[in-house]
Amino acid sequence: MKVGVVSPGVPMEIALNKESKRKTPTTIAFRNGDRVFGEDAQTLGVRFPSNSFGYLTDLLGKTVDNPMVDLYRKRFPYYDIVADPVRRTVVFRSGEEQYTIEELIAQLLQVAKSYAEDSTGQLITECVLIVPGFYGQAERTALVAAARLANLKVLQLINDYTAVALNYGIFRRKEINETAQYFLFYDMGAYKTSAAVVSYQLVKDKATRETHPVVQVLGVGYDRTLGGLEMQVRLRDYLGREFNKMGKTKTDVFTNPRAMAKLFKEAGRLKNVLSANTEHYAQIEGLLDEQDFRLLVKREQFEELCKDLYERVTAPLDKALAVSGLALDVINQVVLFGGNTRVPKVQDILRTHIGQELAKNLNADEAACMGAVYRAADLATGFKVKKFITKDAVLFPIQVVFDREGESGATRQVRRTLFGSMNSYPQKKVITFNKHTDDFEFTVQYADLDAVLKGDTETLGSPDLARVQLSEVAKRLKASVADNVESKGIKAHFLLDDSGIFSLANVELVLEKTVTKEEEDEDESTFQKIGNTISKLFSGDSADKPAEEKPPTEGGAEAKEEEEPASGKEGKESAEEEQQQEGKKPAKDKEADGGAKDAKPEAGETADKKATDEGTEAKNATVKPKIVTLKEPIPSKVELAYVVPLDGELFDASAKRLSALDEVDKAKQRRETALNALESYVIDAQVKLDEQEYASCATETEIETIRKRCGEISEWLYEDGSDADAETYESKLEELRGVANEVYARHWEHQERPIALNALKQMINGSEGFLRSARNLTKDTNPEKDVFTAVEIETLEKAIRSTVEWRDTEVAEQEKLARNAPVRLTVKDITDRMGLLDREVKYLVNKLKLWRPKVKPTPPPKPEKTTAGKKEGEQKEEAPSSEEQTGSEPVLEQTPEKDADEMEEGAAIDPTATQQDRAGESGDHTEL
Repeated sequence: MKVGVVSPGVPMEIALNKESKRKTPTTIAFRNGDRVFGEDAQTLGVRFPSNSFGYLTDLLGKTVDNPMVDLYRKRFPYYDIVADPVRRTVVFRSGEEQYTIEELIAQLLQVAKSYAEDSTGQLITECVLIVPGFYGQAERTALVAAARLANLKVLQLINDYTAVALNYGIFRRKEINETAQYFLFYDMGAYKTSAAVVSYQLVKDKATRETHPVVQVLGVGYDRTLGGLEMQVRLRDYLGREFNKMGKTKTDVFTNPRAMAKLFKEAGRLKNVLSANTEHYAQIEGLLDEQDFRLLVKREQFEELCKDLYERVTAPLDKALAVSGLALDVINQVVLFGGNTRVPKVQDILRTHIGQELAKNLNADEAACMGAVYRAADLATGFKVKKFITKDAVLFPIQVVFDREGESGATRQVRRTLFGSMNSYPQKKVITFNKHTDDFEFTVQYADLDAVLKGDTETLGSPDLARVQLSEVAKRLKASVADNVESKGIKAHFLLDDSGIFSLANVELVLEKTVTKEEEDEDESTFQKIGNTISKLFSGDSADKPAEEKPPTEGGAEAKEEEEPASGKEGKESAEEEQQQEGKKPAKDKEADGGAKDAKPEAGETADKKATDEGTEAKNATVKPKIVTLKEPIPSKVELAYVVPLDGELFDASAKRLSALDEVDKAKQRRETALNALESYVIDAQVKLDEQEYASCATETEIETIRKRCGEISEWLYEDGSDADAETYESKLEELRGVANEVYARHWEHQERPIALNALKQMINGSEGFLRSARNLTKDTNPEKDVFTAVEIETLEKAIRSTVEWRDTEVAEQEKLARNAPVRLTVKDITDRMGLLDREVKYLVNKLKLWRPKVKPTPPPKPEKTTAGKKEGEQKEEAPSSEEQTGSEPVLEQTPEKDADEMEEGAAIDPTATQQDRAGESGDHTEL
């Protein structure tokens, strides 16, 4: 598995595992209450194969009688697989413990989540998961349930080829234009092989008027058993047969699980090496009965073992092209991804088949993961990415099957396709049942599986998806239908979401009520009238433009299918708008529908006759009745026909088991951390006491006490303390720290004191330099720049002098003491003293920053000058009220309130004298 992450401030990247690798084996192992993952689980699986579980995703959502489960048992015969007593799904039994397939997958997802959290340093709660395109409803819902067990919210399940196509497109966005470009993505991984034809094109959204690139899946082909795992199993069996032929032991190697696990691991290594080399030795020490195994294997031998597999390599590619309806010559490139496409024979077969070079410009392991991360950033809140719309395709068609009673009274089965093969999704569909007047039921099931799977239908499980029972149909009809209310049938709304999971949204009874003008006026409230009036002002009266009535479907419209395509967020919005137009029409549209029947005969009349009729109608004041659409919900009960998803009490029980395993892991991790910390501290203390640098900081008594305590703990750890719990280790560590920390503290003080004293010395030097400059900024020394007062200068000088005296005294006293004596001059004392001096200096520095030179007063302007006249005129305009009230010359400037209070009422003010008096009041005052 590969884990991609996106988080605020972190670009899209692959999260590393504990071994700092980019991919992790999806293996989980249990032994003596311990749980390990990845490579550790694989290593443990060689010794205890029945306790190590891998290659699990093929078992999701399948009952024990599924052909894929039988194939898994054949490949790994040492597993004990039993059926879940309730759901009949796969359960692994190991001794007294049992683990459902969802629990094992959930634990792997928890590990992936922990890698992501370690990589980003943040809590992870949402994810996008990659699935094979051939996953059906049972597999998809089972994976979502497993993610819920892992406390992850699934934003979307994305098909692997769709994720790769998205990743390919976002890095080639500039190459996409209005002309469709076609690519074929070919994948061969561990489990399966698939091929998908996709198109890239710039499409303009009708609603937003924005142009976005769109990648659409046009055709898909796959082989769910052709992959690297099958090749590895065949090579394992070949090595086992060759070992038996050597006759080194009488025991058959195929009967020994541990030997088979060793062979399987070696076969995997050998397969990878033979991809780059023509021959290589298989070597296993002590394979069986302490007998070693060594065999030279050539690439030709390996290819002969997989000869029939290579014949199936091109089938998915041809199937994808056939479904898409495109020829190979219109495909721009055939792009490879998946680890097993590195096999030279596979590449040779594909290159010969298509007659052109293969594109290898994708990271075969990580392309799908990075595409899914981009999709996750698009779906999650808090991120903004460039829009890239994806349109996936339905592989397995879905249909609705129901019984209909004919005119003769006979009942026959009717099938209506909901989501056809290669239809794009997410998508909404509506089926209308307009002949049923009583409670009934219908079935949702896969359609045309034989054409899609060609005899391999059992791998998908049950063809039926759900049985839906509708109740209270007759009751709702009887209560709702009246003389002016007509039933338009029962509508069932279905949804295929962007994860490819099918669901029934809701079922409702649709009614049309004919409302006359008088009834409408009675029912309509004042607010509704105001709303309708405003609506008509902006949109016009739709009653003047009656819509044409849609012709009924063939056969009385027993089941009318109304398609509502949707893709991505834009598609969802358009689907909702279309849904609203179908069921919840505004008043003007309903009125238009109501007038449709009357409008139809008018289609053949001339314009003159229409005008005459309209005039006559206006005279007679004839008003057409209004049609109002009403909706009544119908109770529905959905019973899933495929594997029941893990839910309810079963889900709670699984969650409880996983929680118990998590608690065990946390306790184990805490114990290991405490034990390592105690052992490290004991060893570190013993080593430091042997060094003169530390020993000189301790008294003889302290050294003896520490050594004695370390010896006691070491002896206890190797005898009775090996099985102690975390609390015991932590208490002993605290006890030892209490003894040794005093010595460590003295050593730290002696080591850090010279650094702190040097910092104090630099601060004193800087303060003295500032003091010399500050003395030149007083009123006595520099009248024009009198920034500081004499008191401030004296205060700073006193602070510097006292700091120097304190330092010299304390350093001299500290030097008289031995290194193991209590510390007199601590680093904290020095930093506190630096803080006091720094405060005094900063006060003066800030005052210097805020100081501004005083501006000399400017003489008043003379009135006879042109500029003064202009100012007079301006001020006349600004303060005309003064001139009107006093009847004297205009006031150039308001007098201070103090002067105004002292003046007599109605006294005339001389503007020139006013300015002269104010300028002479204070030498510091400046008119700006």
